[in-house]
Amino acid sequence: MVELREASGCVEFRVRVVPRASRTEILGEMDGAVKLRVSSPPVDGAANAEVVKFLAKTFGVPRSAVGIVSGETSRTKLLRITGVTAAFLRERLSGGQPSQHS
Repeated sequence: MVELREASGCVEFRVRVVPRASRTEILGEMDGAVKLRVSSPPVDGAANAEVVKFLAKTFGVPRSAVGIVSGETSRTKLLRITGVTAAFLRERLSGGQPSQHS
């Protein structure tokens, strides 16, 4: 199960990113983190930008509400999304997300 930490109007959780995939999509859970593959390469922040863009669209929040707290150069990242609750994120993650072709 994905570990979600809620505090002061935001939710933090870990994401395990697999870059250079054929498409961008949520694959499920891996060791308490959301497993996400992105089509962008991990060069010049392209994969990070795609993570932010995809998760903002998936959760229906502006891109400015999604931030990488730590792990910008790592495959495992700690993300913070403001303006949502842990219950909302858990519901969206368990509901099977449609993939986004890039």
